[in-house]
Amino acid sequence: MPPTTTQQTATTIFYRNRRWLKFVDRFGKKGAGIVEYLGGLGTLLVQTLHAAVTRPFYGSEVIAQMDDLGVKSVSITGITALFTGMVLALQTAYALAAFGGKMFIGQVVAVSLVRELGPVLTALMVGGRVGSGITAELGSMTVTEQVDALRSMAVSPIRRLVLPRVLAIVIMLPILTALADVLGIFGGLFIAVVELRMTPPDYLNSIWNHLAIQDITSGIAKTFFFGLIVAIIGCYNGLQVSGGATSVGHATTRTVVGASISILVSDFFLTKLFLAL
Repeated sequence: MPPTTTQQTATTIFYRNRRWLKFVDRFGKKGAGIVEYLGGLGTLLVQTLHAAVTRPFYGSEVIAQMDDLGVKSVSITGITALFTGMVLALQTAYALAAFGGKMFIGQVVAVSLVRELGPVLTALMVGGRVGSGITAELGSMTVTEQVDALRSMAVSPIRRLVLPRVLAIVIMLPILTALADVLGIFGGLFIAVVELRMTPPDYLNSIWNHLAIQDITSGIAKTFFFGLIVAIIGCYNGLQVSGGATSVGHATTRTVVGASISILVSDFFLTKLFLAL
């Protein structure tokens, strides 16, 4: 017998509800995974802060990580800032040419770099290079059971592996950002002199007269938060690796993506906070 209209309606409702329940189930699992991940990051952050104020303290390891994670990142952050300043000067000159605003180029370049582009681009470059490196290193140590070996010797992985890397990035990222700001301003100066026929005093006076100390401090202050975000995400993903080399690669990708998104999102809220102060 062919199905009746009532049976067809009941069957349609059943399959619709089934698809809806599958969607809810997938959404719930994703939400639970996100909450668990954020909880793990928060737990690692609390443990790291506790290790920072208690003994023992591996000072030599912090210095070694500052060299490896910070000093060796000077080239990539410097090149990025230099050409960003040059592009800003060109775009500003093009946009303000019709209004006779050539004298404002130095001001626009300096404020844009110091408040936003310098801290954010430096953090993104460091997050891509350093964050992925931390995850790959700690992930390899986790897979090869070196982390378990530290625990068996009563050595805290948080204190020995995580804290030195967190401190190194938090200390070095503001320094890298300050260097990047200077290089970006000089990149704009080069374009202003060569392409726009401005004199160096005019360019520098525009910066000196309009760049406030609050602009510098707000940009540098952001980098402490950015550094903490990059380090915690990189360390957590590395310590959570399970499996083989493929898992290490996936964890590295998650670190780069997660750190980049977190930097951009946190930059918005930090900007709102510093503008309100």
